Amino acid sequence: MSLPSIAARGRRANRSPWVERLGRAGLVAKGVLYLVVAILAAKVAFGADERADREGALRAIAAQPFGRGLLTLLALGLFGYAAWRIAQGVYDRDSKGDDAPGLTKRAGAVARGLWYAGLGVLTVSKIVGADSGGGGGASEDRTTAGVLGLPFGRYLVFAAGAAFLAAAGWNAYRGITCNFRKRLRTGRMSDAEEAATTGAGVLGHLARAAVFTLVGLFLGKAAWEYDPQEAHGLDATLREVAAQPSGTFLLLAVAAGLAAYGLYCFAQARYRDV
Repeated sequence: MSLPSIAARGRRANRSPWVERLGRAGLVAKGVLYLVVAILAAKVAFGADERADREGALRAIAAQPFGRGLLTLLALGLFGYAAWRIAQGVYDRDSKGDDAPGLTKRAGAVARGLWYAGLGVLTVSKIVGADSGGGGGASEDRTTAGVLGLPFGRYLVFAAGAAFLAAAGWNAYRGITCNFRKRLRTGRMSDAEEAATTGAGVLGHLARAAVFTLVGLFLGKAAWEYDPQEAHGLDATLREVAAQPSGTFLLLAVAAGLAAYGLYCFAQARYRDV
């Protein structure tokens, strides 16, 4: 099969309504993950020994009645989200263009697609029992130690921290300016739905900005001090918040924000331009 023929088939697939359906299913799956992490974070705020990150969320879902079936649905949703994001980047579904800013945004869409594909693989590993269930903090230490041991590894960790800080800034900008509303079909919402979706979007983006800022700072500290134990993922970051004065209140506020983002994802599933 010739390359032009493959490209033409790809463009036809991109215009298929199935891409939109995959995207909407993926937004629901993303919302479910955020809601479960928010619940786990609230439990941590009150002293529970829970992992408040994506792996903890998957374990919590697996522990429910019909947990394996729920994980299967979640995995399908995550792969659907990945396929939609990759189609956004490769075939420019959002009409970002071929100039430098447009290509940067499209590359970001592909990167998000690959990230959620990885989450889908992690979910499948839970279904088949391939996950060892090791501690999140130890895994983060090993990963960071491995990167620090590479040539220019320190700078790679710095770059990862900078990427989290950039994501934090982007989420803060979207939350403060309500920029996220541009992709929502607000004309189809009632006044109450529009107000609730906007509020959830603001709180959710600001909560993500706060968490991403902390993760980025911890990675920067790990690179600066050449100490992988300073690198924190989501779970360890939330525990650091809980350990601060007024930590229970702060962590509950973050949990509420993450839950709000989950609800915002559900609203996107219905009203976003996909």
